[in-house]
Amino acid sequence: MARDLDIADLAQRIADGERRALARGITLVESGRADHRKQAAQVLAALPQDRQALRIGLSGTPGVGKSTFIEAFGMMLIGQGLRVAVLAVDPSSARSGGSILGDKTRMDRLARAPAAFIRPSPSQTHLGGVARRTREAVRLCEGAGFDVVLIETVGVGQSETVVAQMADLFLLLLAPAGGDELQGVKRGIMEMADMILINKADGDLKSAATRTCADYAGALRLLRKRVQDPDGFPKAMMVSALHDAGIEAAWADMKGLDDWRRAQGHFEATRAAQARYWFEADVRAAVLAQLDTGAARAQMEAMGQAVVDGTLDPGTAADRVLETLKGQNGRP
Repeated sequence: MARDLDIADLAQRIADGERRALARGITLVESGRADHRKQAAQVLAALPQDRQALRIGLSGTPGVGKSTFIEAFGMMLIGQGLRVAVLAVDPSSARSGGSILGDKTRMDRLARAPAAFIRPSPSQTHLGGVARRTREAVRLCEGAGFDVVLIETVGVGQSETVVAQMADLFLLLLAPAGGDELQGVKRGIMEMADMILINKADGDLKSAATRTCADYAGALRLLRKRVQDPDGFPKAMMVSALHDAGIEAAWADMKGLDDWRRAQGHFEATRAAQARYWFEADVRAAVLAQLDTGAARAQMEAMGQAVVDGTLDPGTAADRVLETLKGQNGRP
């Protein structure tokens, strides 16, 4: 990325919907370099601020058919005249930082659609598999005029609920299974889900899907009803991405839920709370980053070795590192 980047030109091309410019902007916001971070903030500030997409987070167990569902769902939305962006966060190697980034090959039809944009991004080992800068990529997609932004996250687990802090709706995609499957889904992610979609509800799996949907519908009724939900939500539904069955009905319910929240004022309140969450997250991340620089890095190594050698207990060693951080920040 050139240092003399024309911020205004890049922002204008993104606002005009130029896909290559959008891809370049996302590369910029994903960079960890200080100069790129500054440029990314300038690009985001230069984009139209009145464009809002419906942000949909989606998670699911491996093999549940997330990519198949996203492609079928995305093509249905495009058929209704909407523009769709997909931010698919892939698993990163904890050792090398690499990732497979195979989503474009799994969504061939959607990848070729002019009204769609697919961007696979490595999760970079961040909590819940959601790349730290994904929310800024979402903002770029909104600035580029996309109507719906789908955020596909890695796996299912309690930490995956972080996606709820950048999405307007959160979908949990599950496959037909026996009753024991319900025990394997964490309560936290169940409480965050606005809709549970039982995929692969076709053929020999149709009856199993019906039972699974009933099990999850019962589990959802046991959870406390949230004030931002109308009657009937959260809900469980059956879909078949392979046969495009139930997808339009699911979309109608998503729109109905979003419309209700906007009418009740919950949409704006949630967006504001999310902004506050990410502000605090960025501050924490910046503080932690200081541990990898300057005197704090050397102190971390020295104190860590002292703990290993048994000459210092962990609490005392941590206090000394914190004192070093205070010194770096100019505090007494």
